[in-house]
Amino acid sequence: MGKLVVVESVTLDGVMQAPGGTDEDTRGDFPYGGWAHPYADRVMAETMGKGMGEDGAMLFGRRTYEQFHGFWSKQTDGNPYTEVLNRKHKYVASRRLSEPLPWQNSSLLKGEATQAVAALKRDVEGDLVVLGSGELVRSLATAGLVDVFTVSIHPLTLGTGTKLFAEGKPGYGTFELVGAVPTTTGVIIATYRPAA
Repeated sequence: MGKLVVVESVTLDGVMQAPGGTDEDTRGDFPYGGWAHPYADRVMAETMGKGMGEDGAMLFGRRTYEQFHGFWSKQTDGNPYTEVLNRKHKYVASRRLSEPLPWQNSSLLKGEATQAVAALKRDVEGDLVVLGSGELVRSLATAGLVDVFTVSIHPLTLGTGTKLFAEGKPGYGTFELVGAVPTTTGVIIATYRPAA
């Protein structure tokens, strides 16, 4: 049985929207896309790289899948992330997409996302890693399916934007800190699991 591992970048005020680029997610006229770039460093790259091991698979919501495919499938500079993302199996939760999906090693989940992911966790060996995919993460957390949250907490506030957890979702919960890595730029990469 696999573990569902959610990997997110957030600000101190909990915003997860568009950490990667100005055009990544402009919903709600969000003006701060790309806010995470100034905080990237070697420590972050190495720590995140460890979580992209050989076993397991990736899980995406539609929007994040399309963004990742649009960028990572076209990188040819020998970046290790490109090789891992191309090689790993990618499962996509979407009501809009249909197969065949455009990125190699990709499969569309059938049926309701939380039920499909619960079944997938039973079948996947290793970690099932979710990057971004906020709407999907909130539904999986509400359903109690997330085993680990790895949250890169960036030292800035934005005051606006989509938050990792919208008010009331997933509701009350407590977590146990199982690891923390500070970067040279002030980011804390914190790993939590739901408390027993």
